[in-house]
Amino acid sequence: MADVIKRFVAGAVCPRCGEMDKLVIYRQDERDYRECVSCDFAEEMHFGQPAAELETRANRDLGRRAIKFVDAADKNK
Repeated sequence: MADVIKRFVAGAVCPRCGEMDKLVIYRQDERDYRECVSCDFAEEMHFGQPAAELETRANRDLGRRAIKFVDAADKNK
């Protein structure tokens, strides 16, 4: 089994002891975990289905057509 790499989560607060910057997250056996290095809090994290992307001006279809750029040098030919 490969070494487990634990990463601190900046600004995260432990739900049990309330200490900030003491939570680490890691992945082991295809599962995600978080634990506190100050107390004995540890739990498996469960992630639901990703939410649908919110519609914005950048991703919605406005029925626009592609812009064709023409080189001015080609116009004189």
